[in-house]
Amino acid sequence: MERKPKYWRGASPEIHDWARENRNVPTEAEAALWEVLRGRRLGGLRFRRQHSYETYIFDFYCAEHRLIIEVDGSYHDEEFQREKDTERDAYLQACGFRIVRLTNHEVLHRLPAALNKILTSLNLVVPPPGGG
Repeated sequence: MERKPKYWRGASPEIHDWARENRNVPTEAEAALWEVLRGRRLGGLRFRRQHSYETYIFDFYCAEHRLIIEVDGSYHDEEFQREKDTERDAYLQACGFRIVRLTNHEVLHRLPAALNKILTSLNLVVPPPGGG
């Protein structure tokens, strides 16, 4: 009897393994953003990194709000990649996900604004550290 491969959230074992590998070698921007997102540090929200779903891997994912955060490098500026991103986003939005795209530059050089963009997408306001 032939065994079918196990799929996790609709993702093949290969996609799931690739996500695991990506967690071990984050980009500089992903590592910087993860420091703020991990451990419910942003508004008490729980994020996963390199979350596999069907044929996709989300850079960061908050299941409670079905929020995907993508941190895009400069290759996302290329026309072909922009078209792929648009198709991907449309499909995922049709599946009920919210998507926030941030650039590496936003994360590395304008982190407070990037975090505000995430919170605004959820209509959340979180006071700054120190109660101010």
